[in-house]
Amino acid sequence: MTGRSAPEALPPSLRVWLGPTAVFAALVVVVLGVLYADDSKPGMVDARIWAAVYGVRSPWRHVALAMDFLGEPVGAATLIVATVTGCLLLRRPRAAVLVVAGTGMTVGTATLLKSLVGRTIHDGNLSYPSGHTAFATALALAVALLATGRLGLGRTAGTLLVLGAALVAGTAMGWAQVALGAHYPTDVLGGWCTALAVIPATAWLVDRTADRLVDQPSDTVPRERR
Repeated sequence: MTGRSAPEALPPSLRVWLGPTAVFAALVVVVLGVLYADDSKPGMVDARIWAAVYGVRSPWRHVALAMDFLGEPVGAATLIVATVTGCLLLRRPRAAVLVVAGTGMTVGTATLLKSLVGRTIHDGNLSYPSGHTAFATALALAVALLATGRLGLGRTAGTLLVLGAALVAGTAMGWAQVALGAHYPTDVLGGWCTALAVIPATAWLVDRTADRLVDQPSDTVPRERR
């Protein structure tokens, strides 16, 4: 017996575009990781952007601190709970799973990469890629995928929404991290690309796992009485 399948976490209209995008993003993460492995200084591009952004004053510093809080455990957990609640209210269980699994996988990947790359900032703190930026981008991607499926957007409109949401969230959190001196700009780019690589793959896995569970034969047929 086959049950009714819930709406996909990864809308079919976006699979053609997000697949290559995820692969390209993964390549960027690897290339930057190799370039800045075991480094502790900003690159040329980092230095120029850092000079323009670092050390903002009030009220922008308060905005940066607020953004940074949203990437800390308490702030991130609050955002995840609120987003999962919204997904469940909209009867999108796969999207709810993606929010939890996707952000978890993204932050976990960023944490692992930090240890592997070994780039440091300020007294040896591991910096590449930016976990805060990865988290914010991952959450924005998950919400945008939900919106695309909910609104029934086509390939072009859906892709623009998803990439636009990722760009806005990544830029906002990335700006905060650079402004507060927590990360180099290339750390931020690495975090952004980490989310772009992990979220589509996680969404695909969520759909594949859910479809397999739905397609399993039911074992609820009553036995014949003797």
